[in-house]
Amino acid sequence: MGVQTVSVANGNHDKDHKDDHPLAALKQYKYQSVDKSLISYYILRHYWNWAVELLPRWMAPNLVTLVGFGAILFNVLCLVIFVPDLIGPAHPLLYFSFSFGLWMYSTMDNIDGKQARRTGSSSPLGELFDHGIDSLNCTLASLCETAAMGLGNTKTGWFTALIPVLPMWFSTWETYHTHTLYLGYFNGPTEGLIIACLCMSLSGVYGPQMWHERIADIVGHEDIFHDYTLKDLWFPVIFSTFLFIHLPFCVKNVVSARRSRGEPVLPVFLEWTPIVVFTLAGCGWAFSPYTTLRRDNHLVLFCLTLSFAFGRMTTKVILAHLLHQPFPYWTVMIVPLIGGAVLVNAPPLLGYEPVDALIELWYLRGYFVFALIVYFNWAIKTINMICGYLGIKCLTIPYKKEELKNGHAKTA
Repeated sequence: MGVQTVSVANGNHDKDHKDDHPLAALKQYKYQSVDKSLISYYILRHYWNWAVELLPRWMAPNLVTLVGFGAILFNVLCLVIFVPDLIGPAHPLLYFSFSFGLWMYSTMDNIDGKQARRTGSSSPLGELFDHGIDSLNCTLASLCETAAMGLGNTKTGWFTALIPVLPMWFSTWETYHTHTLYLGYFNGPTEGLIIACLCMSLSGVYGPQMWHERIADIVGHEDIFHDYTLKDLWFPVIFSTFLFIHLPFCVKNVVSARRSRGEPVLPVFLEWTPIVVFTLAGCGWAFSPYTTLRRDNHLVLFCLTLSFAFGRMTTKVILAHLLHQPFPYWTVMIVPLIGGAVLVNAPPLLGYEPVDALIELWYLRGYFVFALIVYFNWAIKTINMICGYLGIKCLTIPYKKEELKNGHAKTA
């Protein structure tokens, strides 16, 4: 996933001359990853090697990533149109579309780096673009999962849509310190997405109501499962997997990397500040007994808004990693999230009436517009700055004039 290597041949700089440009670290950067998934190694890598050969050589790696993300955006649009209550049931084709779109996203996310090496267009921008899109996708793909399981605007539905930001952020934090993206034997981008696709497909076959059936009616053992349904197990399983497997391994790898370099360990836990604030503020708003967002079915708008805030927060860490910069503790896009939590909770706690539903909705809409503008303004400026320094294009593969005459792509 992402771009494997970066050529240092961009530009005609004297090797003996030290480049003091703020982006100079990009020219020495090399992407590193470890994927221990047995499914990836024995099955999916053959599929990915086959799939990348279907792409035209003129197609830029970042464009491949964007096409995959487009499949998710298409399904979010379909969700809004055909199952706005996130309960359904909708036409079975919609759930199959969710599954196919997520699989398409996963495929493109895994072959964009292969396309970069295939076309000789690897660059550190690829990692920033790839994982930046992953950050945006966290809540959006999970939103489709919420609809596919018919969870609606329940707390379980909101948790399902929002919880993927946690493993994504901690993996990014881990990569910042270890300089390697580590995917374990069972990981979210592989096994997690396969399970999500299977769940969506099952909803297409049996309908989302299958997740609301009593487990005792399916497997028996009334005395063990009582009135628990399949959806009742969903959140505990997901959260436990993150809390007891994903997070401990991230911490272990970061601690090992720091100790191997003789660096202090405890200060790195202060870097959890942004995700802790983001999580507490988000939960303080979304799960407040005084909020009207769940009652009035505004999960889609909430997820879209938080996708930009989280995307900005995560890509700042990625960029700091690429440029060997200090860890970024803050982004202005968290401020309105804190404001939302204060808006809905402060008045009742101070003895006043809860804020009006219309005021809360317009505050969320304003936050969405603010997040959209700030995110794209920052993203476009950052991409243009990196492209200008490395002499590359974001969504196209540049060609040298002399190579164009011979019909060959740039390989430097």
